[in-house]
Amino acid sequence: MPSTLHVVCPHCDAVNRVPAERLAAGPKCGKCHRPLFTGTPIELDAARFETHAHRSDLPLLVDFWAAWCGPCKMMAPVFAQAAGRLEPRVRLGKIDTDRERALSAQLGIRSIPTLILFHHGQELARTAGATHLDGLLGWVQAHLPG
Repeated sequence: MPSTLHVVCPHCDAVNRVPAERLAAGPKCGKCHRPLFTGTPIELDAARFETHAHRSDLPLLVDFWAAWCGPCKMMAPVFAQAAGRLEPRVRLGKIDTDRERALSAQLGIRSIPTLILFHHGQELARTAGATHLDGLLGWVQAHLPG
């Protein structure tokens, strides 16, 4: 792991340089001064997705969902719990496929919920369907980079 990581703020999307040993120490954004880690998933649109996927050194786990989807509603609290367990090692984001149709098509989202783990803009792994917390955490751990 590099000694300094680029971490995108979940509030203002500014890119921050954070010493790796300080990730768990509650770092704050240099621009908006809010916490860089909130333990909750962040809502992403196409522009925010690009910033968080490509400008951050943290892996990004994205839940592609829709408001009308029953399994997505079942998955939402599990995903929220996972954020509290995976941060600061992984950023969790949610993308509404109805609002971000072009991005969903570009990424080949064919069923929801779909979870995709990205690192430096590259897809590392994907899975579809709702799961329980332990299954989700195990799946992420198995696919995290080195």
